[in-house]
Amino acid sequence: MYRSRLLCCLAKNSRYTLATPRERALLGVVQARSLAADGQKRAAIAALLRAEDDLAAADIGDEDPSRVWFFQQASLAHETARALWTLGDLDGALREFNNSVLTRKADTFSRTHAVTLGYMGMVQARKGNVEAACHTWAQALDAMEGVQSGRAREAAVTMRRVLSPFRNRGIGVAAEIDERAKAVLERVA
Repeated sequence: MYRSRLLCCLAKNSRYTLATPRERALLGVVQARSLAADGQKRAAIAALLRAEDDLAAADIGDEDPSRVWFFQQASLAHETARALWTLGDLDGALREFNNSVLTRKADTFSRTHAVTLGYMGMVQARKGNVEAACHTWAQALDAMEGVQSGRAREAAVTMRRVLSPFRNRGIGVAAEIDERAKAVLERVA
């Protein structure tokens, strides 16, 4: 029911119908994130499914506006993970963050890659797997090398905050990531 109402609403919007499939996918995932933040789970899931369909309909040769050139499968997976995380679906969020990491051109989108890994580590930590989070955060910190970004900085701050209960427990990997995150913060301060 929600999906059909959402599709009807989007179809009535002339900007949406005139948009390229890639633009529609971006609009759809942004809408899904908003719906998730508002607690509208069914509508958010419907918007995510529509965004997937729209991106699948996009062709490499499409005449997309330059403002959406970046929106590829990795971007959709990242934004889908954020929506699922907001909805409390940690397993789904982890799966989609992993999809984003695997499909993103890390050397071209190093900031976003680092941030995605940071978020992925947060989800792993929230699920109680601090060792996996530390492994993921090590990759995030590697990817942050040379990156100047508020979101990357925020990821390092969050790493330190999540690891603070483990600082004095003698857990080597947690102490190592905490120190590396501290060094990143000193570099980008």
